[in-house]
Amino acid sequence: MRFSKMLIPTLREIPADAEAISHILMVRAGYVRQLAAGLYIYLPLGLSLMRKITRILRDEMDAIGAQEIALPALHPAEIWQETGRWSVIGEEMFRLKDRTGRDMCLGMTHEEIMTWLAQKEIRSYRDLPQVWYQIQTKLRDEARPKSGVLRTREFLMKDSYSFDADEEGLEKNYQLHAAAYHKIFSRCGLNFSMVQSDPGMMGGAVSHEFMAPSPSGEDEIVLCDSCGYAANVELALSNPKKIEIKDWAFEEVHTPEKRTVAEVSSFLKIKPEYFLKSLLLISDNGAVLAVVRGDQEMHEKKMNRLIGTHRPAQKQEVKDILGVEAGFIGPMDQKIRIVADISLQEGAYVSGANKQHYHAKGIRPGKDFTAEWHDITLAKEGDLCAGCNAPIRIEKVIEIGNIFKLGTKYSVPLKAFYLDEKGQEIPLIMGSYGIGPARIAAAAIEQNHDKDGIIWPKSIAPFDVVILPLNMNDAKTVETAEKLYNELTGKGIDVLLDDRDERAGVKFKDADLIGIPAQIIIGEKNLKDGLVEIKDRKTKEIQKVKVGEVTEKL
Repeated sequence: MRFSKMLIPTLREIPADAEAISHILMVRAGYVRQLAAGLYIYLPLGLSLMRKITRILRDEMDAIGAQEIALPALHPAEIWQETGRWSVIGEEMFRLKDRTGRDMCLGMTHEEIMTWLAQKEIRSYRDLPQVWYQIQTKLRDEARPKSGVLRTREFLMKDSYSFDADEEGLEKNYQLHAAAYHKIFSRCGLNFSMVQSDPGMMGGAVSHEFMAPSPSGEDEIVLCDSCGYAANVELALSNPKKIEIKDWAFEEVHTPEKRTVAEVSSFLKIKPEYFLKSLLLISDNGAVLAVVRGDQEMHEKKMNRLIGTHRPAQKQEVKDILGVEAGFIGPMDQKIRIVADISLQEGAYVSGANKQHYHAKGIRPGKDFTAEWHDITLAKEGDLCAGCNAPIRIEKVIEIGNIFKLGTKYSVPLKAFYLDEKGQEIPLIMGSYGIGPARIAAAAIEQNHDKDGIIWPKSIAPFDVVILPLNMNDAKTVETAEKLYNELTGKGIDVLLDDRDERAGVKFKDADLIGIPAQIIIGEKNLKDGLVEIKDRKTKEIQKVKVGEVTEKL
């Protein structure tokens, strides 16, 4: 392609509304333009990039025997109603009515529709296993679309679905997808980790996410470099650092107007890790007191799994239920359910004394209060690995893919059954596997850029090489550029020829900004000796090569 004929509107200034480096560079380098919040137009460079990524997706999906199909983006409501997700999913689902008044929605995912198709087409165990995939537009009404193509309302997704007769078959397809995902992300040039995750609204028993490290990431993962443990922070297990066990005797201490752990810790000159933090929660099944160590935070999702949906109690509710003001709560002598973190099972601690302006010192779990013991804290930097007791670290990441063992969550309500060898109806065992191509692109930029612009991994770059003739008024320069362009394209190499009549500095800046891996620089001085320069965008190394050897060298 010729630069002069393409729409590549590069910008020198940083977009005012862009914070993530991937957002900044995709706009500046002319890959995307924003239509509205969370809605992006992919310009020619951006579309070429996405095609390179989806080609890799298709390669690896086809390699594990998956079959590509295409499903509608517009869905009838009744299929979602049968699984219950029509009412469970909130405002992020786009809902509408057709001209007959029938409830419809725009597909934010396709579990229901794939299962509906399987119910119609899979009859017997002889039809199994089946793996179907699509690369399809999804729509989600994000409350806060941001970070460019990382969080949008319309996005492209590769989603595949496996249908098996039993758990053994599901496990095989799950591992096939995990291996395929490793190949996909490696081919795309990404640094990534596969981590345990919470299935969330997808349901199912087991799930993993593929995460690419990035300072702009909205997720966090816990990693142990010693044993290899990796999990989303929403699910991660960890142990707080051990503390010295104190031999304090029980006593009440006057702490006037000191309510928070930080305030009382400073007042008593006792470190926060020796405190019990008691949080009153209101759940669908009543009030629950959650107790964590003073230097730890309660994990909302872990508590959700134990007590169901809940919220923090309001100040008046605290007084009505426990008979004491917030800030002076302790777990002693409570008549309600208590859930405490497992790290608190031994030792002596400080807590609210259930008495205004007083705290109690020397509280011993098991003696002064009893509780249900669970891991209910949020893993944090410096905690110890639950598996090998080595220090863990927290890393910001971009989620680029996920895999779920769905089991029969969708096949049972949608009556997707098959007949086994005995003629009995058995529900299909399902798996679901997703990848966001735009997230791959953004993660690649986050991991591969410098002050001058993008540095694309070769496998997904919109072009393999850009030819930069520095003087379009010099006949020999133009002739050499055209010769190399024709030779390289004839060899199947994707080439961008910068045939604009622009200054050399403009061409260099645009080439670096766009991020094409190799640059062929044609200057009059080198041409006198029959040479051109090949510059590696990543290393910035420059080699002088004879014109006749360029194609072979590349």
